[in-house]
Amino acid sequence: MSTASPNLQAYRASLLHFRADPAFDDQAALWHEDGLLVVEDGRIKAAGDYAALAPTLPPGLEQVDYRGKVIAPGFIDTHLHYPQTDMIASPSPGLLPWLETYTFPSERRFEDPAHARATAEFFLDELLRCGTTTAVVYCTVHPQSVDAFFEASEARKLRMVAGKVLMDRNCPDFLRDLEGDLGQSEDLINKWHKRGRSLYAITPRFAPTSTDVQLRLTGELAARHPDTFIQTHVSENKDECTWVNELFPQARSYLDVYERFGLMRPRALFGHCIWLDDEDFARMAATGSAAAVCPTSNLFLGSGLFDFERADSARALLSLGTDVGAGTSFSMLQTMNEAYKVARLKGSYLPALRMFYLATLGAARSMRLEDTIGSFQPGLEADFVVLDREATPLLARRTGHCDSLEELLFALALLGDDRTIAATYSGGRKVHQR
Repeated sequence: MSTASPNLQAYRASLLHFRADPAFDDQAALWHEDGLLVVEDGRIKAAGDYAALAPTLPPGLEQVDYRGKVIAPGFIDTHLHYPQTDMIASPSPGLLPWLETYTFPSERRFEDPAHARATAEFFLDELLRCGTTTAVVYCTVHPQSVDAFFEASEARKLRMVAGKVLMDRNCPDFLRDLEGDLGQSEDLINKWHKRGRSLYAITPRFAPTSTDVQLRLTGELAARHPDTFIQTHVSENKDECTWVNELFPQARSYLDVYERFGLMRPRALFGHCIWLDDEDFARMAATGSAAAVCPTSNLFLGSGLFDFERADSARALLSLGTDVGAGTSFSMLQTMNEAYKVARLKGSYLPALRMFYLATLGAARSMRLEDTIGSFQPGLEADFVVLDREATPLLARRTGHCDSLEELLFALALLGDDRTIAATYSGGRKVHQR
């Protein structure tokens, strides 16, 4: 008879997580070829070699056997738009016409709470199918779009971050934000931030769609709620950068617009960051702001190539985002695939270990959540993904000839997709199984 707590589980597989950034620490990765992950009450109890940990388990505890597979922390996607789910893979010659033709009409439909809820349900299921357990999500200008998203994520007990988009100019009248004093956003913060596993992100869409007044009020709102997140876009597209220079001639750079209004601080996540200069990256590092690198959308819209070397020289915080719907996949493995190619085209090299770090602990550090998610340190929430190295015939053949951890992870990143996700766990609960 088992003497184990009913809330205790043990999972046997190869284990991968990180204690540091592999770009700056040769001992950053923690790898256990035959490992054991022990979970109790939805949190990590222990992670290490099977031979060392198995004798510590209570007699009779049944172990979940994932031998031959890899267990890693759940993926963290730091930039995507759930209202754009239905317009993914929409053709356009560039960012600004894409917004006018597809994005704004799609977002109008989120006036309808039923549409918002149905989209949120599908969106979250798709994330979990791809092994993503935490995401930083844009809603629309409609408060009901935020309620629908958090209601759906709360029902699944997921660790999610989201917020109501703010824009009061250079957008269609049907999406113009008329709340003035940002009272709706403050109400949503009070309703959802830190309720269960939900966290709120103050969300100015991007500088061109906010007046100086709205940006000032947004900075004041962020100052009143310093433990909330901030999310927005910066320096994605050259035409966009030129437009910002015309709208804000007093600012040194596009990024400087946000700093002038108090929007650069820890837990501020800036999507894209393609056309930042050295001083911009230095300001990101100094303020504790973070870049969300979105390779699939940047390639799709022809926006440009992120400069990993320039960002690393400033020690700026980095993470990866799918940027659905300009991004072309919900899969963080597919996003790693494109990030690797972007780095090569820019003249640098992105090892697989670094890519998996950016999608797990690196993202958690960018969000200041490394004491909550992102690794297998004891006490953290038990969000993890089970990766099947034999998910497809080609992947099985390639991983069968790997001679190192780097080769194995590289094959998973370059050849993997949603089929590679054998199971996804959130808070110790299985929330997806292939």
